[in-house]
Amino acid sequence: MSTGGTEKARPAVRVAVAATALSVMIMIITLAVVVGFKQEIRQKVIGFDAHIQIVNYDNNNTYDMQPVRFDSTLLAEVRHLPGIQHLSLFATKPGIIKTDDDVEAVIFKGVSRDYDWNFFSSNLVEGALPLGSGDPKEKNGNVLLSTTLARLMRLKTGDDFLCYFVGDKVRARKFHISGLYNTDFQDYDKLFIIGDIGVVQRLNHWDTAQVSGAEIITSDFNRLQQTTLDVRRITANRFDNDLNSYFVQNAVMTNQQIFAWLDLLNVNVVVIIVLMLIVTGFTLISALIILILDSITNIGILKSIGATNRQVRYLFICQAFGILWRGLLIGNIAGIALCSIQYFFHLIPLDPVSYYVTFVPVAFTWGQWLLLNIGTILLTMLMLLAPARIIAGISPARVMRYE
Repeated sequence: MSTGGTEKARPAVRVAVAATALSVMIMIITLAVVVGFKQEIRQKVIGFDAHIQIVNYDNNNTYDMQPVRFDSTLLAEVRHLPGIQHLSLFATKPGIIKTDDDVEAVIFKGVSRDYDWNFFSSNLVEGALPLGSGDPKEKNGNVLLSTTLARLMRLKTGDDFLCYFVGDKVRARKFHISGLYNTDFQDYDKLFIIGDIGVVQRLNHWDTAQVSGAEIITSDFNRLQQTTLDVRRITANRFDNDLNSYFVQNAVMTNQQIFAWLDLLNVNVVVIIVLMLIVTGFTLISALIILILDSITNIGILKSIGATNRQVRYLFICQAFGILWRGLLIGNIAGIALCSIQYFFHLIPLDPVSYYVTFVPVAFTWGQWLLLNIGTILLTMLMLLAPARIIAGISPARVMRYE
């Protein structure tokens, strides 16, 4: 018996191969797009807020934070934790940008000179980063602005503008736009101005040791909760020189709505994969039944010469596996090829206002890809065991009499 069956069975076999290939292709594309989308959004959130922040325990959950101090011993202990990639200090303060024609509320984020600029460097559209290696007094008026905010305020690289900060009294500060960035994350792009931490310290009458907090970048997002617990263990029951205690929060805690939305995407993936597995399974079951009915005579002959039901079932299961294997091969080649084209050429665009990215992102996670294929094989073959039992009801005597 060939894997293709007779002429009558071959159309069913071709349909089964095509349906399996299409289902596998859809599952691969779905997984790649959802994983890619989650990674893109997660990287943008972390780019603005970092993985973990250590702030004043009396923080009021606004960007106008209470100051806290960090001694070198505490910072050294945190830096030596496993999974800690980078640590730097920051300070934030709400403000208002005002030009002759426009007004916009913003958050000024002051960073230290050891700040990790990788995120903003990769999203820099024009100009240069605000903090250089020269005289700090010459650099602290430079800021990085988003293209979104620059467009709203009709500003460009090289322009100066006034920003007003409210405290015990309204204070105006003049800034120089050293560069423009664009992350397509509109909610944050139109909010954040990046500059020198000294600006916030002087506005709040803090000394150089007082900051809003410390930002931590980790090497593995999947261990974020464990790393957060490790940092909390170090900062627990410790106080700075002003008797302030520390509070440790991570990006998931400070952006719960965004990460809850991303988690909902997992439900979509599960639904699509389950539907595609059902389609694959029932298509192969139909093909297997057609192959069995088309080969009743052969089954009768095999049984008459001593073949057991188990041996005959094995032959047909092998035929079904051959169909599944061909479908998997074609589906994997098509799915990976389409994902690769999108990955390198970004052919399918998206509206950044709605999706925070300008194109459909894809990410290849080979571990998940392998599990997807193995799971498809195992579940589909288990589904085929039931229809294969039809063979047990075929009697050689009845087949011969029928013939």
